[in-house]
Amino acid sequence: MASKTVNLAILFADVSGSTKLFETLGDATARVKVAECLESLSEVTRNHSGTVIKTIGDEIMCTFPTAKDAAEAACEMHEVLLEDITEGTGGETTVIKIRVGTHFGPAILEGGDVFGDAVNVAARMAAQAKGGQIITTESTVALLPPMLRASTRFVDHAPIKGKKEEIKIFEIIWQEEDVTRMATGLLQDEHKQQARLKVQYKDQVVEVNKDKAILIMGRSQGCDLPIDEKLASRQHVKIELRRDKFFIVDQSTNGTHVLIEPGEEAFLRREEMPLHGNGRISLGKGFSENPTEVVTFTHEVG
Repeated sequence: MASKTVNLAILFADVSGSTKLFETLGDATARVKVAECLESLSEVTRNHSGTVIKTIGDEIMCTFPTAKDAAEAACEMHEVLLEDITEGTGGETTVIKIRVGTHFGPAILEGGDVFGDAVNVAARMAAQAKGGQIITTESTVALLPPMLRASTRFVDHAPIKGKKEEIKIFEIIWQEEDVTRMATGLLQDEHKQQARLKVQYKDQVVEVNKDKAILIMGRSQGCDLPIDEKLASRQHVKIELRRDKFFIVDQSTNGTHVLIEPGEEAFLRREEMPLHGNGRISLGKGFSENPTEVVTFTHEVG
């Protein structure tokens, strides 16, 4: 069968934290739950004019004729899984979460499979997503109708293999509570005290606030706060301000160590945690190793 190139929305969705799921539920139950999850995602896909291309392990790949179809399907995929709460082997309750990435662009259809640039970018978006998120590209957001477009927020810049420049990535907010907060955010009291986080490395000080809501730290000189640590990744970790709360998000190979005074040390690898009060951050090295390249942070309100 001859190949043809068409513009499509490509969507990848996979089960987040599947290793923990198997530990909590046991192998037999977890395999059944993952299979049921993929079947639910397939049904949602078909209900939104989509086509399931394939499932691999705990991941599903689909195509949709429009960016709107893909975005609406992605939102419904999360919603249907909210109702699926499972009792674990240790008495824990478990909600299955997925991470979703989507992108609209040119794709090659051949032999029942899909290839090309849009597929690569969509896969990259899924890799950027965390459990419970839908991540997409700026160009895809531009194709959404106004109501859906209003429920998106800029997240970060991300490198894409084969492209010279990083692209802007966005999150599609699917939870009604979060959408409401976004829509009403401009109506909040202008005189409300604003949260600020002062981040310092050596003699460099950067403040995270409502005007600068994301701070990137890492070995690259292009970071907001370049850190001279050999174990640090180029863009190792970021601090985000979300609704007056600060979060640290590790995106590195060697992980990030966080010490919130006077508490215990926390270790993050491809995870996030809230930041409050004062503390220290070490990229790649634990505090027991007496790291020299330490970042300090101070939480202020006013």
